[in-house]
Amino acid sequence: MFSLRRWCLLALSLAGVLVDAKSSTGDSVLVVVDPAQQDNYSIFFNGLKDQGYELTFRSPKVEKPVIIEDNVSNFAHVILLAPEAKNLGKDITPQSIVELLSLKTNVVVALPTKQSPLHALAAEFSLILPPPGSPLISYSPKRDTPSTLIPISVEDHSSPVLTKHIRPVWFSGIPQALGNNPLLIPILRAPAESFASEVTVTSGSAEALVDAAEKGGEGLWAGSSLSAVTGFQATNGARITFVGGAEVFSDELAQKEAEQYVQSGNIDFVKEVAAWTFQENLVLRIEKVEHHLVNGTEPKETYTINDNVEFSAYISKWNPAKGEWQPYSGLKDLQLEFTMLDPFVRTALPPVNGAPGKYSTAFRAPDRHGVFKFVINHKRKGWSFLESSTTVPVVPPRHDGYPRFLSAAWPYYAGAISTSVAFFLFSTIWLAGEARDSKKGKAAKSE
Repeated sequence: MFSLRRWCLLALSLAGVLVDAKSSTGDSVLVVVDPAQQDNYSIFFNGLKDQGYELTFRSPKVEKPVIIEDNVSNFAHVILLAPEAKNLGKDITPQSIVELLSLKTNVVVALPTKQSPLHALAAEFSLILPPPGSPLISYSPKRDTPSTLIPISVEDHSSPVLTKHIRPVWFSGIPQALGNNPLLIPILRAPAESFASEVTVTSGSAEALVDAAEKGGEGLWAGSSLSAVTGFQATNGARITFVGGAEVFSDELAQKEAEQYVQSGNIDFVKEVAAWTFQENLVLRIEKVEHHLVNGTEPKETYTINDNVEFSAYISKWNPAKGEWQPYSGLKDLQLEFTMLDPFVRTALPPVNGAPGKYSTAFRAPDRHGVFKFVINHKRKGWSFLESSTTVPVVPPRHDGYPRFLSAAWPYYAGAISTSVAFFLFSTIWLAGEARDSKKGKAAKSE
């Protein structure tokens, strides 16, 4: 029986879940879960329903409703909460889940401790899992729970996915070692004193760690380099989250105290994980881009070398509370590149004061003609990617576009003028001399 104070703490935690929030990609969710286990996750499911999501439940052994039909996904999001199921249906395979991401469907996957096709799915995303039957184990802090049930402290700003302070989270499952894929995002790190062993140990003993270390190779997985919950964002914006164990979503751990009279952070944590995976949080898009000459307003189809060009981009961020896109000026590291194969100009694209969502910069076009591109390529962990490419040609000046006189060419001008004047004077003197000689000759003959 829970004490009255404990129920009050649970009610306060649930109050944060009941805030209406919308996904930027849709509200339809397919939940693959064993019907016998469905009630174990009622707090999590009810929280999604209260946010406005439409949940459709499906047994792992049933193949309807179909996830993908005629190369179109029937759901905006999929949750796989059947880690122990041996058969997930013909349409739930590592290949089909990868295809779901290509169709911009977001996925939450609870990984099993035993060998499963989902282990092969994790490998597709550069996640390395410990050998089957190797849960995460920790004997610190001292507690009366099994060593496989671990309270993990969540530091503020430890992951861009977690946007607020979260109390310790109860975790039971397997860790993941992260590969070199830059698209991986660790959400919940394993404690530094934890390790995964091939032998499940329920009673605290330091000998278990020594035995695991003596095996070498895959015998020892330890330290905070491991991740208990890992996210992955595809280049098209779709997101998938791998959770080391389905128990994180359970009502039991949601209602369990992390410390005396301190409610666990599981409710807030799974809400944050779902909000990021379902593209409620950290979602940006480029509304439009503009380019024109400095002090001009009309865009030009071509630019001339050394033109002063102004480029602007308008960026919005998804507001899940209002369910709409709103101008966003919070990016401080946005850059613009003016490229022709390689960047000729790379400059900061800062926000414009007094113009929400507008980022603008001015630069001089390079002294090189060709086909150039205005390129924005902003990729930060946790945030949706911003990519834009606008092609414009840069041409030399027209025949009447050059200045009539160049200051650098005055020595040549002076040389040409002096030569012309000298030639005129020489010709005048020469002709005048011939005329005088001819008159003298005529006068001499007449005499």
